[in-house]
Amino acid sequence: MTMTVGELFEALSTRFDSDAAAGLNRTLQWKITDEDPGVWAFEITDGQGRLIPGGVDAPDTTFTTTGATWMAIAEGRQDAMRAFMTGKLKVKGDMMLAMKVPKLFRTGF
Repeated sequence: MTMTVGELFEALSTRFDSDAAAGLNRTLQWKITDEDPGVWAFEITDGQGRLIPGGVDAPDTTFTTTGATWMAIAEGRQDAMRAFMTGKLKVKGDMMLAMKVPKLFRTGF
């Protein structure tokens, strides 16, 4: 059964690697732009993470993409760097933080 974009975000905390995020105090945000639009933030505070549906005003890094691209990345079917390089994934803010995201979340929902 295929998950929805919202369900994937709800499951994000189960894929979060708190050891990889130790000492990190940052907020990531995803903006999904197509048929199932929405904004979700994930706040990391010293290795602990929490999902914030609806997003926040000033995230450290924002990813903008379609639901299909996000689901492919989250499920491990699409490489995030390739999506970025081909324009399918846009990143605004802290690029160094963006580069750490694959280590912070396990793929393969």
